[in-house]
Amino acid sequence: MDQIKIGQEAPDFDLPGSGAERISLSAFRGSNVVLFFYPKDDTAGCTAEALDFTALKADFAELDTILIGISPDSVVKHDKFRTKHALDVILASDEDLSVLNAYGVWKEKSMYGRKYMGVERTTLLIDREGKISQVWPKVKVRGHAEQVLEAVRAL
Repeated sequence: MDQIKIGQEAPDFDLPGSGAERISLSAFRGSNVVLFFYPKDDTAGCTAEALDFTALKADFAELDTILIGISPDSVVKHDKFRTKHALDVILASDEDLSVLNAYGVWKEKSMYGRKYMGVERTTLLIDREGKISQVWPKVKVRGHAEQVLEAVRAL
């Protein structure tokens, strides 16, 4: 699928989270949601991004904004990742890639000339009505969480 567009209704999902928890976008209707798609738990960039969002969680909470990270890693890996780095963001597991595909972030990538499929680091800001308010494709981690916070403040 093509990249999701601003103004579009955000596709709902129901994914496993920590323990037996289920994470669905519709459960957070009435709040803003920052949805950040990332490639892999416990890698340098993904850890930095999750730590940056965790560090700003109170600021996002003051603005009634929920932080949800989604990757194809298992719930078990997510739980280890959260514990190891004391992360305080929701992590949802999309092992069957259904949500990654619905949001258009499962893409062909290339490293050292080798092509493979993977998650393109992307963040979306979803407003209280469930519409896409902003999209950050091909995210560069440094300063990104602060940039997203500024966008939420501007809503």
